Amino acid sequence: LMKRFYSSSVSEDLGCRRGEFSRKHYGSVELLISSDADGAIQRAGRFRVENGSSGENTDYAPGTWHRTDVHLENPEYHTRWYFKYFLGKVHQNYVGTDAEKNPFFLSVVLSDQNNQRIPQYHSILWRKTGTQKICLPYSPTKTLSVKSILSAMSLDKFEKSPREIFHPEIQKDLLVLEEQEGSVNFKFGVLYAKDGQLTDDEMFSNETGSESFQRFLHLLGDTVTLKGWSGYRGGLDTKNDTTGTCSIYTVFQGHEIMFHVSTMLPYSRENKQQVERKRHIGNDIVTIIFQEGEESSSAFKPSMIRSHFTHIFALVRYNKQNDSYRLKIFSEESVPLFGPPLPSPPVFTNHQEFRDFVLVKLINGEKATLETPTFSQKRQRTLDMLIRSLYQDMMPDLHKGNNMLNRRSFSDVLPESPKSTRKKEEARQAEFVRLGQALKLKTTVKGDTTANLATTSFCKKEPWESQSFCSNFPHEVVCADSWGQSLLVSTDAGILLIDDGQPSVQVFDKTLQIKQMNVLEALDLLIARTDKGKDSRILVFRLSAVQKDIETKKMIRSKYDCRENKLERTKGCHLYAINTHHGSELRIVVAIRNKLLLVTKKYNPHNTLTSTSLLSSPESPVEEFQYIREICLSDPPVVMTLVDGPTGDSDNMICVAYRHQFDLVNESTGESYRFHHVETNRVNFVAAIDVYEDGEAGLLLCYNYVCQYRKVYPFSGGSPLVQPSAYDFHFSWNQVPYAVVCAFPYVLAFTTDSIEIRLVVNGNLVHTAVVPELQLVASRSDIYFKAIAAVSGLSDSSSKEMSSKSSPQTPTAYEKAEFPLPSLEGEVPCKNLYKIPLSNLVGRSIERPLKSPLTPKVITTTTSSGITSLPVMHSLSLSRMEIKEIASRTRKELLGLLDEPIPKTESAQKLKKVSRRQSDPKQGAVRSSSSDRIISSSFEGYSERRHLSTSSDPDTSANREESSPSSYPFQLISLYDEDIIDLK
Repeated sequence: LMKRFYSSSVSEDLGCRRGEFSRKHYGSVELLISSDADGAIQRAGRFRVENGSSGENTDYAPGTWHRTDVHLENPEYHTRWYFKYFLGKVHQNYVGTDAEKNPFFLSVVLSDQNNQRIPQYHSILWRKTGTQKICLPYSPTKTLSVKSILSAMSLDKFEKSPREIFHPEIQKDLLVLEEQEGSVNFKFGVLYAKDGQLTDDEMFSNETGSESFQRFLHLLGDTVTLKGWSGYRGGLDTKNDTTGTCSIYTVFQGHEIMFHVSTMLPYSRENKQQVERKRHIGNDIVTIIFQEGEESSSAFKPSMIRSHFTHIFALVRYNKQNDSYRLKIFSEESVPLFGPPLPSPPVFTNHQEFRDFVLVKLINGEKATLETPTFSQKRQRTLDMLIRSLYQDMMPDLHKGNNMLNRRSFSDVLPESPKSTRKKEEARQAEFVRLGQALKLKTTVKGDTTANLATTSFCKKEPWESQSFCSNFPHEVVCADSWGQSLLVSTDAGILLIDDGQPSVQVFDKTLQIKQMNVLEALDLLIARTDKGKDSRILVFRLSAVQKDIETKKMIRSKYDCRENKLERTKGCHLYAINTHHGSELRIVVAIRNKLLLVTKKYNPHNTLTSTSLLSSPESPVEEFQYIREICLSDPPVVMTLVDGPTGDSDNMICVAYRHQFDLVNESTGESYRFHHVETNRVNFVAAIDVYEDGEAGLLLCYNYVCQYRKVYPFSGGSPLVQPSAYDFHFSWNQVPYAVVCAFPYVLAFTTDSIEIRLVVNGNLVHTAVVPELQLVASRSDIYFKAIAAVSGLSDSSSKEMSSKSSPQTPTAYEKAEFPLPSLEGEVPCKNLYKIPLSNLVGRSIERPLKSPLTPKVITTTTSSGITSLPVMHSLSLSRMEIKEIASRTRKELLGLLDEPIPKTESAQKLKKVSRRQSDPKQGAVRSSSSDRIISSSFEGYSERRHLSTSSDPDTSANREESSPSSYPFQLISLYDEDIIDLK
């Protein structure tokens, strides 16, 4: 029992910590001053310095932390919608002016979401302030009007109603508008600095670099000859060698990158300032400084470089003793936060990992810099000028009403052409598509879009990869919560307990209809809201009593067996909330129409999960709860969240959402304060998630397409400080979610057919995963969801099998789903349950909780009290030592260290049998643990060392085929410490 409490509390602790984050991981702003050799101050500037957070890993033992957040933010293959979804396809474009007489353009297309048979409307609104993109669901029985689309984008009033543009040439102009978002290719400066050099003149005057600098350049990319170069040139001369004869070039995740290397640019002995070199590197937004010397030597400071254009400096030092690189990032104060945060300490011994980290950091940094006032104001002026110019060009046609513009205002967006002018419309659409496809091809050939090449990390596993939990789940899910490694699910057939690979067990029959539940393992409690309307109640059960009924198969409880479990005064409740973070006591707030009932659990010194307390506790824990007070609101709350105050005494708060506002309610006094007002006609409240930044409470307010972060300050003199803060920010989802889950560093939005994954600290998009017929099931600990899949596809394959064959994160990845595909014609559709482990998202490898109540086996682990439990008996016939021996020899053979093949020992024969058994769907999937995964790092980034052949060979298609992961003559082996996944 002690072991059970210890293990489950670890899982619950992780579930609580996922709402905690810190911007300190992204550096702190400092005033940096540089001086000359005489000590006189030359320049000063305020920069955010990232040197690795010293306290990042203080709570975790060495080896338990792994990075999950090294991703390109706002990747172009997710953000360049017009090129991806519209160009070359039939779509509608509209022009109009808003109430302030500012012109706007609207583009709408009915597309198949990532070729997964999920029709959706993709809409782009082009305005002078920027572009707004949303997805709207498709309904075959209801047509979507332009007015409703603009209303969803908060544009309801017009000076001139929008009209449809029929001319195909409009595609060229809209493509130009989209290109204002920034280039898909990048140019970075690389400046070599010798030990002791303190001025930019000294650094730019280095004619050659050291051997370690040359190795660093070779790590970054390939040396290319500029004369005759046909790829991305980054402003360098490719005809007359006026900017040097060679440079460093690479392709990373579909982006072409040209490096302006100081020692490769023209050197002049007469010109001490090396203007030709400064002309290129000084005009780069991001510059790498490779500095020789020890850590104790004079450090580089951004103020040493005289440039008003460079906003980010990446300081790289090489340590020859341990063959490692140390990284430090300087960002101008106005640059928004961007990831990934540096590890602590920021030292990389794996060179390929260092290269990937640096390139991701620099690309994200340049994108973030474009959002600073210096660049965003210029981009906004350019966008405004282009939109007005395009509108002026259309004014004659707007007044004449010729074929270019349709006179119909608010015409329906139809997937098919009008029947009245079928032939004429079909001819126009054919020309429209032809021109769009020609533009798409021309843009691709020019290199103005991400290349369709698999160029990096072809074996990379994403943290949001799902695992199959329960195949062919036939019931409708109402709500659920995790219980250890199992899932307690409320369905139309009753309350079921489900575990991976085992038959479900019925806990309550279908007379008990649970609409909301929380499993609190540390407190041995199950809290549930049952029934509906006037008959709804809050019930509390003791988990140990429920588990005892399961183990003894004594009875399946019904609604009538739960009379002693009803919490008083809760009749007629429609919502409840509990405090999610560990505190001194459990608090429950129950909403009964417009009244809030505050209930707490009485303090019990024997409330820990010991054998004595469980044996002496009554079966019904109702008597352990006490009524505190009743709070009246003006309206019934739609969303409710408890926020822990800094002291927990009289500053705890309740965030409630109703009408058009979010309010904060003081639990102690019942006073209500306006926290945020929603300025829209229609409000769809989604969630209010309490997150804690460095221990201070904040709220992610989610409604409609908006997610807004607001800092919650403690009550001062009886009232909270709710004024806007510099820490506040907001972003927009691409589709209206019905649920939002925070798992730092990510925040995930769940829609009916997709999961949109963004970063908490800045709201930047990192991935959109298409999941047909998606339903979020539970998210307190691991994230469980229900989705449709073909029986022949995923029903018999384990989650680990699927993840081992996942495609890399490349621009072509959006064509391939990480999640189940919809069923094809003729196949029997079924719903499966999938799981995203929370430990994968937050990056902490933890002890898994106790085996579910269905399997009373325990894991050998020493608890905090020193008690050790019995070991688990595994179903595999191989011992740990045999698996380790095979893994070690196989890895060496792949690396070429062994000439002879693996001998056919008894262990190998057993391994072969296990692999055959795993691949046979009739035998079932072999269960495995994701810990202690052995992967050969020597193959990481192997596919990227082919840039020269790709760029220089005219037959690019052949090279692309060569670089695809599937064509390599080997496959990485995933061997696990306890179980085996795959061996080829």
